[in-house]
Amino acid sequence: MMPPRPLRIALTADPELPVPPLHYGGIERIIDMLARGLLARGHSVTLFSSSQSTCPVQRVCWPGCSSLSLGDTMLNAATLARYALPGSFDIVHSFSRIAYLAPLLPLNVPKLMTYQREINPRTTSGALRLARGTLQFSAISAQMIAAAPLAGHWHLVPNGVPLDSYTFRESVPDDAPLVFLGRIEEIKGPHLAIEVARRAGRRLVIAGNIPDAHRAWFNANVGGHLDDDWVRYIGPVDDAQKNALLGDAAALLMPILWEEPFGIVMAEAMACGTPVLGLRRGSVPEVVEHGVTGFVVDSVEDMVSAVACIGSLRRAASRARVARLFSDEAVTEAYLGVYREMLASRMLMKRSS
Repeated sequence: MMPPRPLRIALTADPELPVPPLHYGGIERIIDMLARGLLARGHSVTLFSSSQSTCPVQRVCWPGCSSLSLGDTMLNAATLARYALPGSFDIVHSFSRIAYLAPLLPLNVPKLMTYQREINPRTTSGALRLARGTLQFSAISAQMIAAAPLAGHWHLVPNGVPLDSYTFRESVPDDAPLVFLGRIEEIKGPHLAIEVARRAGRRLVIAGNIPDAHRAWFNANVGGHLDDDWVRYIGPVDDAQKNALLGDAAALLMPILWEEPFGIVMAEAMACGTPVLGLRRGSVPEVVEHGVTGFVVDSVEDMVSAVACIGSLRRAASRARVARLFSDEAVTEAYLGVYREMLASRMLMKRSS
């Protein structure tokens, strides 16, 4: 059997997001990881993104800098349409605003729209009507898809991490600290992480950026609990510091207070072998295998109790779960499976027309 031919793939990112990110970033990291994975498999990749992008694939810079500007949106949609004339790409995969696909919707080129944020059923339904069977969707967690009645064909492809970038730690000292890593704001739950650590009698290291809009909340709810011993805040961390921080931790605390679509930090921690203790919100029950790679709990009290059970978990199980479901290899292969399915569906449509 002949191997599948290389595909010509267009990827799009929001114009505000350099790919990969200059500092913090979620969606941008996933797009960069996917682009590199596709390129390594011999596919042709063109990335439509910010002029600050450095991803090592063919790139087209958006002329408009803001996805919130109607004028910039029209400019960027026209740019994508000009490059993506029928025959230019086998598939157009958008991680940016669905409005950028508008001129392409009636055209016979397969289009995949990936949602990493809240889904608008009205927008997706309207796009489907224009696309006439050439548009499909994907989300990064089952929770996102279940949250609203959605029309169209939906795929589930979770986010992931470049596995080789994270160092697996088979064991850590008995007194290893707990870690909280993320934006420092109320819905992420750093104040709850402090409560859990204090009640469990464990040290806690907090890392992450403090958005300006949440600095007053930080001062009122986190800052007063910091010291040089039990609760430390070390600020933002780069990739190397993150790898060391997560690898040296007894567990990552994920006490989120919102339906987070996919917390990449959970996959990052587990790639290091570090289990995750998370509240039952958003994608936490999908990412963490309860009792194997961490514990999914319903309250602060339950999380305090779970801290005492960390020693029953094998850190190798966390690494293995990431390799199987949330690695760069797994994510790239999953999206390639979606592409192949969409192209096969288009062939069937052609034959039946």
